[in-house]
Amino acid sequence: MIIGVPKEIKKDEYRVALLPVGAKLLTSDGHTVLLERGAALGSGFDDETYAEVGAEIVESAEEIYRRADLVAKVKEPQPSEIELLRQDQTLFCYFHFAASQPLTVSCLKSGITAVAYETLADPRGRLPLLTPMSEIAGRMSIQEGAKCLERPMMGRGLLLGGVPGVAPGEVLVLGGGVVGTHAARMAAGLAAHVTIMDINLDRLRYLHEVMPANVTTIYCDPHTVEEYAMEADLVIGAVLIPGDRAPHLISRALVSRMKPGSVIVDVSIDQGGCAETSRPTTHSDPVYLVDGVVHYAVANIPGAVSRTSSVALCNATLPYLRELASKGADAFAATDAGHAAAVNMRNFRLTNAAVAHAFPDLST
Repeated sequence: MIIGVPKEIKKDEYRVALLPVGAKLLTSDGHTVLLERGAALGSGFDDETYAEVGAEIVESAEEIYRRADLVAKVKEPQPSEIELLRQDQTLFCYFHFAASQPLTVSCLKSGITAVAYETLADPRGRLPLLTPMSEIAGRMSIQEGAKCLERPMMGRGLLLGGVPGVAPGEVLVLGGGVVGTHAARMAAGLAAHVTIMDINLDRLRYLHEVMPANVTTIYCDPHTVEEYAMEADLVIGAVLIPGDRAPHLISRALVSRMKPGSVIVDVSIDQGGCAETSRPTTHSDPVYLVDGVVHYAVANIPGAVSRTSSVALCNATLPYLRELASKGADAFAATDAGHAAAVNMRNFRLTNAAVAHAFPDLST
């Protein structure tokens, strides 16, 4: 199979979908690997390193999409890339279709087989290709949120951990999954007072046992969200329904009642956001105000730490990429239910139930 790795063109995206070691293993498997020139420079890997292990360096994305049977990317295809897609092509990347009907419609019209990192599940129901980026995004959400609380960033002018004689900041984490857990740990490590909410009582019991003393677990319902959001200095949106849109837990009306200069970091923005007032932003223009509340809703948070993110991502994706390349999409999907869930669309149809639920008008 011919496997193509184009340069990421989404704004402020510096990750790459394949490391040199991956190129070596894929060529050893008998596949041809095409790398667009400069595709890995943003992550600190030069073209020569790939060429030395057997990859072919090509000059343009157009050539990648024209020749490749399987295209490995990080982020969803951008409009100029969608124009290059072919019906007989498989695309393996993060899609997050539920957040964008235009993207979903365009990819459906192309006829591609869309194999999504974010919905692939292992035998225990975990999301192994989403987990490493969720870990990074959770940790960075506190790093970025703490920065946004500074006055020059339009925040309250608050040091998240406080100092002796001054109370620490109040952090509310909505969701106790991978993002929420890592966010809570980071915030607790900065000496903030942290509340983490979830609807899974077993998960809350686990978090209660393993979290530091400055982390409180609370069952998530609309009343408690409202109560704690109005007291929070920093809210982390870490809600995930795999494949489907994130529910709006923070309404526009609630935002208007939050503290002026408080911050919402909506990590759920990839799936549409859990705050009604959230819209995607970029690393070069990350924040905006709604009713005096700072919103940080960068849709590719881990892209800022591209070296760490690329290595973490490729460690997880490479075994599945090799499997997809050797088996093809049909046999890959037939492996088990978790593999089948990764195939979001095929032959002009939505094939993942959660994505189809997000767009019922496209599923008939």
